[in-house]
Amino acid sequence: MSQKSSSETDVVSYLQDQHQLIRDLFVETLDASDADTQRAAFNRLRTLLAVHEAAEEMFVHPRARRKLDDGNAVADARLAEEHDAKVALQELEQIPHGTAEFSKKLIHLQNAVLKHAEAEEKVEFASLRTDLDEDELRKLATLVQAAERIAPTHPHPGTESSLANFAAGPFASLLDRSRDALKAAMS
Repeated sequence: MSQKSSSETDVVSYLQDQHQLIRDLFVETLDASDADTQRAAFNRLRTLLAVHEAAEEMFVHPRARRKLDDGNAVADARLAEEHDAKVALQELEQIPHGTAEFSKKLIHLQNAVLKHAEAEEKVEFASLRTDLDEDELRKLATLVQAAERIAPTHPHPGTESSLANFAAGPFASLLDRSRDALKAAMS
């Protein structure tokens, strides 16, 4: 996930680049030639989705809630979509890779995530571009990137708010990252 640092880019460009990477990882996961390749691609996808959504929940959606005319409705809709995606990701973690069941469930998640990303880009990201100057957009990118470094790497339904992510996120992240390290060491 090599992206420009926040001093070089703004939050909208940064998040849109991640949306493209998410699209690419869905294709890579679905097109995998065997279960092991699919597992590796899915792990990258799952991790990116988890940290990306946590950072948006901590900084982007609260800003939309405060600044947009219909900010509460916009943020609530995005948070509901993120909750559903976390539930689907948790379910996918339990399904064997390389199976039709996994692919079918992943395609449903892909459709939902792409609709979610489109809604973010059209409403929230457009508002950020309109309402914030370049310096503010770069500062928000710095906050989002910092949040991603401490965010959980697995889905945790029920943490779809800034407060929940600040309160539970660091503990969930420690557990997730420890679990990821142990799995990597064992394989």
